[in-house]
Amino acid sequence: MAPIILCSIAALAIIGERLWSLQTRYVAPAGLLPQVRQWLERRELDGERLALLRDSSPLGRVMAAGLMNRGHKRAVVKEAIEDAGRHVVPELERYLNPLGTIAAIAPFLGLLGTVLGMIRMFAGVGSHGLGDPSVVAAGISQALVSTASGLTVAIPSLMFYRYFRARVDALLVDMEQEAIKLVEIIQGTRESG
Repeated sequence: MAPIILCSIAALAIIGERLWSLQTRYVAPAGLLPQVRQWLERRELDGERLALLRDSSPLGRVMAAGLMNRGHKRAVVKEAIEDAGRHVVPELERYLNPLGTIAAIAPFLGLLGTVLGMIRMFAGVGSHGLGDPSVVAAGISQALVSTASGLTVAIPSLMFYRYFRARVDALLVDMEQEAIKLVEIIQGTRESG
């Protein structure tokens, strides 16, 4: 039971942290592109504002990479944005692999508890005989509790793992769309407004 309890604590911590960190307002704030467009139109985009943009969010880092290369050809700007995006992805996926691992191993830990409970039961039957039903009941109880505990940890962990994977994918699509709009603005192929 101790490993299952540790897994449940770790899963709860990861789920809470990811629910907080993967909010759109922290990853891809809605007003970021209009703010950048305004800075470009007013020619107010300087090193200080680029640093502010880079430190604001993952989308800000991607946009800052493109803006730092805005004097170059479109291909260079897109390459800088893509490179920054590749560095942002691991940050968005942080802790998802451990959560997936917890979802995968928790049922096995429960199964291990089941096997140990059955061993305990048969050892009790071997030493006390079938005359004492409490020995059999204790082993069966241990087996059932550990199986249920393993599944109780695994099922929500797997659900949140899948949810966070889909959430990261959706955020990446949003960031990609914003980055494409930024490239079009920089290259002058997109109208303001």
